[in-house]
Amino acid sequence: MRSTKAISAVERLKTRSGNANYAAISMPGGYFYLVERSPEGSKKISEPMPMDEFVAFVNAREPAKPRKVSKLDLAMEEQIGRSGKRTAKSPADGDA
Repeated sequence: MRSTKAISAVERLKTRSGNANYAAISMPGGYFYLVERSPEGSKKISEPMPMDEFVAFVNAREPAKPRKVSKLDLAMEEQIGRSGKRTAKSPADGDA
């Protein structure tokens, strides 16, 4: 049942990449490898590796989903940027 973690990682990869052809292949001893299936056949993407290494490999495979940014987040970043510019000018004004 520990394979659920590996399968979930592949499902997240499918969502991130938009490619539903990825699959995790389980081997005896708790090893997994990633394949991409196509009409021509399966293309092996990784070598067999233990589950934790496999999950880390799959998670690093495609870029993460872009973080949702709310209007409040944007306003706060803008405010931080403005306050940072003021403090950067202050020491220069004091030296003159």
